[in-house]
Amino acid sequence: MKRLFSWLASNFVQSNKDSKRRKADDTGAPSSSAASKGSNNYDVFLSFRGTDTRNTFVDHLYNNLVDAGICVFKDDDELCEGEEISTNLLEAIKNSKISIPVLSQNYASSNACLQELVQMIECTKNTGQVVLPIFYRVEPADVRHQKGSFREAFSHLRGKYSEEDVAKWKEALQEVASLKGWESEKIANGREGELVRMVVRTVLSKLKEAFQLVVTEQLVGIDDTVANILRLLDDNHHSTQIVGIHGMGGIGKTTLAKVIYNKLSDQFQNRSFIADIRESSQHKGISCLQEQLIRDILGREDRVSNEDEGIRIMESRFKHKKVLILLDDVDNHDQLKALIGKDDWFERGSRMIITTRRKCILDYANVNSHELNGMAKDQSLILFSRHAFRRDSPPHEFKSLSRDIVSTTGGLPLSLEIIGSFLCGKNESLWQDTLKKLNKVPHKEVREKLKISYDALDYEEQQIFLDIACFFIGTDVRIASYMWDACGFSPKMGIEILRLMSLIKIGDNRELKMHDQLRDLGREIIRQEDYNVPMNRSRVWFHEEALEVLQRNKVTKGLKVLNLRGCCKLKGIPDLSAFQNLEILVLAYCFQLEKIHHSIGEVRGLVSLDLSQCGKVQVLPEEMGKLKELKELNIRKTYIKEIPPWIGSLKKLEILHTHNCKLLVGLPDSISHLVNLLTLDLSGCINLDRLPESIGSFVKLQRLSLGRGGQTSFLSNLINHRSNRFPNNAIGKLKQLEPTYLPSVGIQELPQTVGDLKNLKILDITASKLSNLPSTIGKLGNLEELHASHCKSLEGEICIDGLSSLKLVVLSWTSISSFPDTLNKLSRLEKLDLRGCKMLQSLPKSMSELPSLQHLQLIDCYELKSLPKLPSCLTVLEVTCQHRALPQLSHLIHLKELTVHKCKLLESMPELPLAILKLSVYGCDKLKELPSLSSLELLSKLEIQKCHELTEIMGLEALKSLVHLSVFGSKKLSKFDGLEHAESLRYLDMSSSLVNDDLVQVRDLDKLKNLEELDISFCEYLIRPDLSQLTHLKRLRARDCYNLVEIKGLEKLKRLELLIIVGCTSIETLPDPLCFNNLNELDIWR
Repeated sequence: MKRLFSWLASNFVQSNKDSKRRKADDTGAPSSSAASKGSNNYDVFLSFRGTDTRNTFVDHLYNNLVDAGICVFKDDDELCEGEEISTNLLEAIKNSKISIPVLSQNYASSNACLQELVQMIECTKNTGQVVLPIFYRVEPADVRHQKGSFREAFSHLRGKYSEEDVAKWKEALQEVASLKGWESEKIANGREGELVRMVVRTVLSKLKEAFQLVVTEQLVGIDDTVANILRLLDDNHHSTQIVGIHGMGGIGKTTLAKVIYNKLSDQFQNRSFIADIRESSQHKGISCLQEQLIRDILGREDRVSNEDEGIRIMESRFKHKKVLILLDDVDNHDQLKALIGKDDWFERGSRMIITTRRKCILDYANVNSHELNGMAKDQSLILFSRHAFRRDSPPHEFKSLSRDIVSTTGGLPLSLEIIGSFLCGKNESLWQDTLKKLNKVPHKEVREKLKISYDALDYEEQQIFLDIACFFIGTDVRIASYMWDACGFSPKMGIEILRLMSLIKIGDNRELKMHDQLRDLGREIIRQEDYNVPMNRSRVWFHEEALEVLQRNKVTKGLKVLNLRGCCKLKGIPDLSAFQNLEILVLAYCFQLEKIHHSIGEVRGLVSLDLSQCGKVQVLPEEMGKLKELKELNIRKTYIKEIPPWIGSLKKLEILHTHNCKLLVGLPDSISHLVNLLTLDLSGCINLDRLPESIGSFVKLQRLSLGRGGQTSFLSNLINHRSNRFPNNAIGKLKQLEPTYLPSVGIQELPQTVGDLKNLKILDITASKLSNLPSTIGKLGNLEELHASHCKSLEGEICIDGLSSLKLVVLSWTSISSFPDTLNKLSRLEKLDLRGCKMLQSLPKSMSELPSLQHLQLIDCYELKSLPKLPSCLTVLEVTCQHRALPQLSHLIHLKELTVHKCKLLESMPELPLAILKLSVYGCDKLKELPSLSSLELLSKLEIQKCHELTEIMGLEALKSLVHLSVFGSKKLSKFDGLEHAESLRYLDMSSSLVNDDLVQVRDLDKLKNLEELDISFCEYLIRPDLSQLTHLKRLRARDCYNLVEIKGLEKLKRLELLIIVGCTSIETLPDPLCFNNLNELDIWR
């Protein structure tokens, strides 16, 4: 109803924009801005002295409040001739949310104004009404002490009214003068227009709840995500910003978007939330949604006959409207085009939020996007517990069951809410039955929600989705594609559509990923093909059922994938000759499997064979040489000692995994015939003592892994043992090589021919003995990542000229001393890791010209004397610098994280960037002061540790987003003024600080309503601190507080999950641990 009232008010104002506002008619009817309420319930009550301000300031203020959609009571609009003040005016005050007394020169000369004021003050005490005084051309001190015109007014009032009334009025004036308000002469040099704007903004903020969308109170773990999206929306404050939130159904997109909308709503007079666009557009049409948007933004009804007409209306009339719009569940790009069109439809500074299951919509619209993933396990358990038990953790007898049930949901909020609510109050037997069912199939309501996305797929895409759900989670996408190719599908297109619809993900190693609930949905769809006879289904994935197929030779003609993963009963594979159409055979984790039947050679269409983790398999049968179609062979972590010579006949083999085959001693020369090989993983083969001479014949090889396991003695040809060098005739031929991993192999020199690897993207020489890089490395124009950490012999100036594609350079813990001035030519460089480079003395001035650098890590660079001007694109800066001051940082407008580590000479810090989220200052022994943090409204994590000279942190009162505060070891830090305003604070570490008894340094400790974790260890002055007000506390640590006698109110902390009181030798009393129902960990000893 509030939205309707605001619209009626705005509609009246808009339709009479060019005419004078109507006053009360001769019957006393109120103006439409008040009439819209339909009763005496108002947003704002205006109290003023008519002769001073009615036709000037108050008229201006009133009009602007109404223009903002605020329902205002103004006495000349509301009172009829002869009406009693006591019956109408005072009731109007009681029924208003906010009162604004405009205290002007002659305000106190009106007994009516003073009576209104008394009523306002009573309402603040009795009902919590907000009073916002405006001191219009008067001083608050004159109001408080009745000086000047106020003194004159009271001299006249004393003879006309009782002493009791006069005393009440004086008291009311004293109280209102102490409230926070506005002094007109101090706002913008007395410009009233700016004052009016400030008042309207504040009123909108105070009325914020009236405009907010309904959001569940059970919000868990969303603060960081909200902060991330708010940063995206604030990337360029003066331009229109659009952010899309995408993810699978039930993941919490709408809830998250509503929270963000509510946080921003007080900044916008023009707002609109359009819910469930996918469903609404199907049933009502897009024109109906356009009408709603026009109604919300313009405040009036406009009939839209078709989509094009709606576009024309919005394009022409929204240009001067700064808007906040939330479009929920957008299903296709045409909906975006019809509702928000182009960003130039709206005034600059507008903000739009979109939720969708289909990332492709956001990509097409070219907007910032944020993918929403499942909740972490601990957060999932909290959300589930709130619905199942109405508390944050399960009772002891249900802990194990709750964890098991939560694990079936995959962190999907929708599942957690539905299942938790369903099980609330149910007996343990029903819980057990529910868990058993959930292990097979998602809850019905969840399934129906998720199936919306599945039903939107074409036939081919549905088949690919079902194959992944049943067989290919964790499988290299290329391997699965072989089968889809054979079926005549278009796997690349199908995979991309599934990815963009948030139904699957592709991992860093190209493996297919799928949410557990989507996996279970796919498998349930297959189960429904025949609930009773698994053999009649199109897919069989449970290894028990697959084993029955194998043992009974019950082969359906369409069977292409046989998955026996983890079948511990399988000791040997029977005759496979009947499996003529089989393309993928998965035997991974069959720990008892000892032998592969020779009939495997008859499965001529096999493209992938997975024997990984089959620890008892030592020999591959010779018949495998007949598998001419085989493209992947995975024998990692088996006990195979030798790969037979027939490997060379597998001409189509593209992937060979032998990772951690610890008994493998050699590869046959015939392996060089694998001309199509793309991936060769020999990492962890610690006994591999030779490679064939013709290793360079792998001309298509893209990925080569020879290390990562600490081996130093297995490369006989690729690396010559005696010289520890690469032979030029080997590596230079691997033209297609993209990443190569060669760490910890004792390499002292790379050949000059490394420059011939034109397609090399990743070079990892971590922990090698290289003292320099070859001069030809500059030819690697496609190299994106260079990993050379812990190359202790790598020294001098690092020359990386020509590596124009570099995005990541890791040179941590090397002996390099400098970079060339041409560093700025690395235009794509995003991250530079120089941690622990103890010989590094300077950085080139050209560093400021790196246009893409986001992460710069300089921790433990103890010889670094100073820093150059840094590039403004930095988001993360970590620095150790031996200088008394740091360079200016305020220009780093994108900086989110700053770590200042062991800057022993640092005495002060410069002004900090406004967008910073995390500030960590550690071990800066001489640091005496920090800049005020009052402007860092987004700061969520603050760590000031072991800064022994620091005594105060200024600006804590403004840190509304602060979640984590640690002042560990800062022993002179004793002032925490304003910390009580940090309402979002959840973690507070005050260990080894100067806090004393009762924690008086933190005033109004009870206001930290969200504090969940407190560490007061090593606080030697604590004796009897009172924590009784911290009712949300879950974790409390007190170690080695030698004078601690008692923790008052400990028994009231009913939510405690962890309690550690160790080494507190003076402790006398502790409550019975049985009073803590949620306690999981208890450690108490002297």
